[in-house]
Amino acid sequence: MRKIFLFLILSFSLNLNAEVKPANYDFSLESLKVFKPGSTRAAFEKKYGKGEVWKEENKTVILKYYVAQIRYKFPVFVQVFDGKVVDFFARLPTYFLHDLFHQSIINRVGKQDKYFRVENNALYKWVNKKGIDYTYSGTCTITCFPIFYSEALNKPPGGMNKYKPLVEQFNSSANLEESLKRGSSQ
Repeated sequence: MRKIFLFLILSFSLNLNAEVKPANYDFSLESLKVFKPGSTRAAFEKKYGKGEVWKEENKTVILKYYVAQIRYKFPVFVQVFDGKVVDFFARLPTYFLHDLFHQSIINRVGKQDKYFRVENNALYKWVNKKGIDYTYSGTCTITCFPIFYSEALNKPPGGMNKYKPLVEQFNSSANLEESLKRGSSQ
């Protein structure tokens, strides 16, 4: 009797044909295309609204938006000069799989030009691909997942003084402290 019961359970479980898909199987970099350097502020405001102003100085403004993916939202910071996007920085959800996300960037831009690795953290750089620098960071614990993705103009537009891409601004210790203070007060 036990053998028949075990046989029925095994044969039933083999017929389930279940498929498990990664959490970001349907995420595409096209979702971030509206923030691509060179696009207009009006284009992404049409899709995402006004956004939260983080910093404003002369004709330069840094805005914060949230992009929804399945049940999660992740922040995207956009630096705009004179109505046009200069760069953006997306803090990606940790449930995304590194291999899929990294491969999607390679499919879109090509193989990275630079690769830096320190312990379990990696930084990938694509330099001056059609005037844009791409930066992607991922890390590994039990699984590997992305940390951030950034696109920035290789050269600042004329008239923009003291241009510093968001990826560099967020990695300086002074701005990190300021960002942490803002984060704890909200």
